[in-house]
Amino acid sequence: MTIHLTDGTERDFSRRLAQLYREEYRRVLATLIRLLGDFDQAEEALHDAFKAALEQWPQQGIPDNPRAWLVSAGRFKAIDKFRREARFDTFDGIPEQHEALIIQAEDVSDGDVEDDQLRLIFTCCHPSISPEAQVALTLREICGLTTEEIAHAFLIAPKTAAQRIVRAKAKIRDARIPYQVPAAEQFPERLSPVLQVIYLVFNEGYSSSSGHMLIRHDLSFEAIRLGRLLMELLPDEPEVLGILALMLLQDSRRMARMTAVGDLILLNEQDRSLWNRDQIDEGVDLVLRALGSPGFGFYALQAAIAAVHAEAPSADKTDWHQIISLYDVLLRIYPTPVIELNRAVAVAMRDGPEVGLKLVDALTTQGKLKDYHFLYAVQADFHRRLGHIQQAASAYQQALKLAQQEPERRFLQKRMAELQKN
Repeated sequence: MTIHLTDGTERDFSRRLAQLYREEYRRVLATLIRLLGDFDQAEEALHDAFKAALEQWPQQGIPDNPRAWLVSAGRFKAIDKFRREARFDTFDGIPEQHEALIIQAEDVSDGDVEDDQLRLIFTCCHPSISPEAQVALTLREICGLTTEEIAHAFLIAPKTAAQRIVRAKAKIRDARIPYQVPAAEQFPERLSPVLQVIYLVFNEGYSSSSGHMLIRHDLSFEAIRLGRLLMELLPDEPEVLGILALMLLQDSRRMARMTAVGDLILLNEQDRSLWNRDQIDEGVDLVLRALGSPGFGFYALQAAIAAVHAEAPSADKTDWHQIISLYDVLLRIYPTPVIELNRAVAVAMRDGPEVGLKLVDALTTQGKLKDYHFLYAVQADFHRRLGHIQQAASAYQQALKLAQQEPERRFLQKRMAELQKN
């Protein structure tokens, strides 16, 4: 019997399927990559599976376990394709890896699907792949970032990011890199790029590189989920504890970071009663565990800074001296211009904008972060607080040229409009 849906039911179904796509496609894709052994074939199978769902679910209803249904549908769509191609291929029979897939009668459990993203991260971050390509491929294939978003995260051209992804896929295919979580003795060499991937994914969710949204909850949620999976594997690794703590502490401010219409609210102006205390408590506990273990580094120190902010009742009562001390330690082990910029902001909060401006001007003179809009936004804010209207306007204009996220652009435009009133 064919069930004819009303217009309203069709709209509800379309919304539900779109929601399922957002929630499940990364997990389903990761499992299909494991089953099929090829990124491009898995992506095609994923699209075929959702197309089948669009055709079948309105009549049959949404299955109890849509994730498993989509994995199964994608797998068998791929098998059908392999069989069709074999009939027209000049070679004898079906390729060995495809034949094994057809013969295999595997029930994919929820646990398998849940762990596949972590397996895929370690596959993408194999030591034989360059570090830059490791991160770019994982961001693209696991987290669904566009090439443009990846390029922004690395401050490189989109063409360069695309080339890294293509080369990494070819390396995995040609070297037959195994799709698995490494053995314990391999973790030291494999962990750093995995942490970098998770952190970049979270950052893209916490503050989108471009577009109309300040926050992408789906990416933040995925990064935190992957951080928890990683902690299950390595419960005593300080940097794993540190990265999960950092993400929880930063994400705890999510509800206070924007207005009802999507405008940006700075940290010192946020309503701290909206901060998620459960996440803060968990994050602080993880920070203490991380700092109490030998071998803590970048992520644990960043989390410690976030914890000082999270426990302060207001911006004025923040322990800026402790934050600056933590930045000093961080700069010794991870000397980057972005950390220098963040430290300059903290110094300005403690010692005043004039001192902070000297530090930022030094970065500008050295040509550091010349394409980083936050540098000019910070510089503009210091000039504004010092009453340097012309210099502030010029710096805001430069920041506006580089900013790609709409909430940030509106914030900068608002600041420029306020300057014109003075």
